[in-house]
Formats: sequence, structure tokens, C-alpha cells
Amino acid sequence: MGANARLFWILAAFFAALAVVYTTWTLIYASQPLAQDPGAGGRGGVEIEYTGTVALSLAAAASALIAFYIGRIHHSQAGELAQDRLDADIDDGDAEQGFFSPWSWWPAMLAASLALVFLGLAVGFWVAFVGAGFVAISLVGWVYEYYRGLFAH
Repeated sequence: MGANARLFWILAAFFAALAVVYTTWTLIYASQPLAQDPGAGGRGGVEIEYTGTVALSLAAAASALIAFYIGRIHHSQAGELAQDRLDADIDDGDAEQGFFSPWSWWPAMLAASLALVFLGLAVGFWVAFVGAGFVAISLVGWVYEYYRGLFAH
């Protein structure tokens, strides 16, 4: 986790420096005089553009937030993780990842029904209402998958 925190701090500094460069470049470009010949393709009253500056600044802030969080978690844990040690083996980082159903069709059903909902938002709301019903059925089926049938607990 220590390496991850350092990488995100580097990424935050990169985005912050890029925001400064982008803002400076935009200000220099907007301050240049327009072309004298109307047919020469001058900028025609270009205003200063702040969208890129805001986006790069927010990317720097998000990277710094993630770096701070990962750094705090790294300092609060009891020891070094396996990926932070140079002498660690692959098996040292092998931990329980959770329980997954490789044979389950409910995630695919949920994805298809959500696609139907978003299609309904684009085409017509009645399709979204039909998709919402399929979403509810898919969620209930996925949650209660292990309460019935061959794999019941």
C-alpha cells in the first residue's frame, strides 16, 4: 500500500502541474491578437477556456484524496502487506476474496434488464418501466439464489 500511496501522490502532482501548464497556455493563446484578414481564419473573439483547468484540478484533487486515504490505511495497519515486501512470494498475498457463483446467470440477467431500462430512457419511458420490472426480478433472483434448488443452504 505504501507504493500505491506514493504513485497516487506522483499522479496528483502531475495533474496539478498539468493544470498550471494548461491554464498558462490557454491564457497565452487567448491574449494573442486576432488575424487582420477576415478570411485568414482568425480566432474571432476566443474567450478564455476554464473547463480543462477545472477538470485537471479535480483530477489532482481526486488523486490526492486517494493517496491520502491509502497512506492513512497503510499507517494504521499492523504490518506490511505482501506487495510492499521485496522478499514476498506470490502465495503470501493470497487471501480470501469472497464467494462467487461462476454458474449463475442472474448477473447477466441484471445487466440485460438494466440495459433495457437505459434504452427506455432514450427511446420511451414505457420500455424503462418494463425494464424496471425485470431489474426487480433479477435482483430478487440473484439475492435468493442459494435459498432454493440444488444449491440451497
